[in-house]
Amino acid sequence: MTSRLLYYLFIKPLTYLPLGILYGISDFLYLVLYKLVKYRQKVVRANLVNSFPEKSKAEIDSIEQAFYSHFFDLIVESVRLFGSSEAELKMRNKIMNPEVMNALFDEGKSIILVGGHYNNWETGAAILSAQVKHHIVGIYAPLSNQFFNTEILKSRERFGMEMLSKKIVKAGFEHNKEKLTATIFATDQSPTYSKSVHWTMFLNQPTAVLVGSEVFAKEYDYPVVFMYVTKVKRGYYEMEAKLLEKNPTQTHAGEITEKHTRWLEQMIQETPQYWLWTHKRWKRKMKDGDEFYKS
Repeated sequence: MTSRLLYYLFIKPLTYLPLGILYGISDFLYLVLYKLVKYRQKVVRANLVNSFPEKSKAEIDSIEQAFYSHFFDLIVESVRLFGSSEAELKMRNKIMNPEVMNALFDEGKSIILVGGHYNNWETGAAILSAQVKHHIVGIYAPLSNQFFNTEILKSRERFGMEMLSKKIVKAGFEHNKEKLTATIFATDQSPTYSKSVHWTMFLNQPTAVLVGSEVFAKEYDYPVVFMYVTKVKRGYYEMEAKLLEKNPTQTHAGEITEKHTRWLEQMIQETPQYWLWTHKRWKRKMKDGDEFYKS
């Protein structure tokens, strides 16, 4: 009951507001939650310092401030997603070269689409189905709150994307074998110790990378495409598809994972303020027996 009241009394009305007003709320959140409350500032600062040891304190401060400004924009843009039209989202989240994915579709190939929590991954993924030929599938972690889980799924699926719980990914691949799909893998979460991982240096730190995208690419022989995202201006993003590997079954173990990790690292190094620095990416540490990837 509390969740429903919160949604219909506070969140739902916000979805009808123009982004201009919502950005005013974003600016307010920046002042209160960052400047006063210092929300997760210790985590963000530690991540930035460890990732960019060559940068001065002034440079780290500048990235941190730009990140928080962008972070609160993401929050209001995600709220607006509940009420955005297809035309609005396509205008604000444009794929610049759909022909890369569409050519693979025309060849009868499903694909693995990899990326990270960079720029506005929520709105970009939600509107991708309206811009390419593939049936888009997004993998998600179910929320414990069933009401909000349902509402968020409805929002993400409004324009054709199918949401697939991470608990049933294998079953989802089997179910969709007769369709031409583009299954999205966010590859930058921090894996638990129960998961098989690929160890590499990422942003100057030993990093465990999930290997699910590579495993499924090889098992089903699906080409791997990386989505490179840039922020044009406030509320406007451009996505560029880059073919990483057309023949995954012919690659060595770890090769695909290393490729998409390097692309993500390049994006972050170019404009670091647009990555999700609030999450504890490096929780998993190397243990005895762990080895770095060797090409």
